[in-house]
Amino acid sequence: NHTKVTEFILVGFKSQPGLQLLLSVLFSTMYVVTVVGNACMILIIRMDSKLQAPMYFFLENLSVLDICYSSVITPKAALTFSLDRRIISYNGCASQMFFFSLFGTTEAFFLAVMAYDRFTAICNPLLYQIIMNKRLCVFMVVGSYLSGCINCTIQTGFTFSLSFCGPKEINHFFCDVPAVMHASCSDTLVNEIVMLSVCGSIIVGTALVVFISYGYIIIIIVQMPSSESRCKAFSTCSSHMLAVSLFFGTVFFMYAQPGTTSLPDNSNIISILYTIAVPMLNPFIYTLRNKEVKGSLKKHLKRK
Repeated sequence: NHTKVTEFILVGFKSQPGLQLLLSVLFSTMYVVTVVGNACMILIIRMDSKLQAPMYFFLENLSVLDICYSSVITPKAALTFSLDRRIISYNGCASQMFFFSLFGTTEAFFLAVMAYDRFTAICNPLLYQIIMNKRLCVFMVVGSYLSGCINCTIQTGFTFSLSFCGPKEINHFFCDVPAVMHASCSDTLVNEIVMLSVCGSIIVGTALVVFISYGYIIIIIVQMPSSESRCKAFSTCSSHMLAVSLFFGTVFFMYAQPGTTSLPDNSNIISILYTIAVPMLNPFIYTLRNKEVKGSLKKHLKRK
């Protein structure tokens, strides 16, 4: 006998009240830092006419994406920890999964697009402005969102076609695909194959674009005659490489290997890295490792 489930209970990080309050403060602080940091990046790029290159167009869109990405998860999680209100409606859970998958997939494509942008800038500097024209940049951004929309529709549709008849508990702090599948009483083999094939191909495909692009970049940098040119090239790419390593490393662990639904406890901690930590760190990584952004920030602060 299957009864229709109207709500779920998020039981991720369920512990003593003191620790719950600490988690609430931590998540709230990280969310505020994420929004303020990324909003500052958007303002700096918008206000400085010198920061109108394709790289900064992608960086501005990445900041907007990170705000949306974090907003889907963090406020609800912080409220859950502070008030111990762990119930989320069936439709609310589906919506959270849809938008989280949308923004998460789009971020993977964004990082690949930004790697290609750096490859073009360093390996074909004379043709950079011609290749990376405004039309292509807009097409890449729109294509990234469309790809994210396709994936989130597939993942959410397949996951919520399952039956939920047992305990309504989800061993996570948000409605992630593996955690919700683990709470189902249906056979999830098909869903796991779909998740592994679709998410795996996206993660591996975008990661390959990144690694191939940076492979060529490293070869070109090593061949540069002056050490000053090599240092400048490395400084512009090192920030992106750090962000890519943080994102793809944790996402690959979660979605691109078999048996992810059987490791719900490990996923809680790993998920914090790519859902909360990476969107928070991105503006600092790109600001602190980019001389043009730092120069623009100092200029605006002096004016103030």
